[in-house]
Amino acid sequence: MKLISHRGNLNGPSSEIENTPAQILKVCDLGFDCEIDVWYENGFYLGHDFPNYPISEKFLENNRLWCHAKNLAALNRMISNKKIHCFWHENDLCSITSGGYIWSFPTVIPSNNSTIFVDLRPDWKSKNYSCVGICSDYLMP
Repeated sequence: MKLISHRGNLNGPSSEIENTPAQILKVCDLGFDCEIDVWYENGFYLGHDFPNYPISEKFLENNRLWCHAKNLAALNRMISNKKIHCFWHENDLCSITSGGYIWSFPTVIPSNNSTIFVDLRPDWKSKNYSCVGICSDYLMP
């Protein structure tokens, strides 16, 4: 099962380190995948609510990254680069990633082995999900 850090979090939400390039690289170096929030405004940026941290397009070409487009410009730019794994969703129950995975909203229980389930609760490990991966803020003990 793929373990995907939500915005670079490992031990719960942390607005100080979420979506920072250094934290994203740390998470990948630890062997986890990472969901990141990507903006495009005359260049690529990371950040949940705003484009906070400038990054290069090359930064996004990492097979451990699941790039969540936060604006349409980011989606258009990323989808044209086949080395970037990306998706878009806001209030949708599910989305299809550019890699062909179903990315679920946290309230949707996974239904098959092509689903990435987003479970942001600390007790997610006690569940027996049937899915290809879990995206969580709580990957470390």
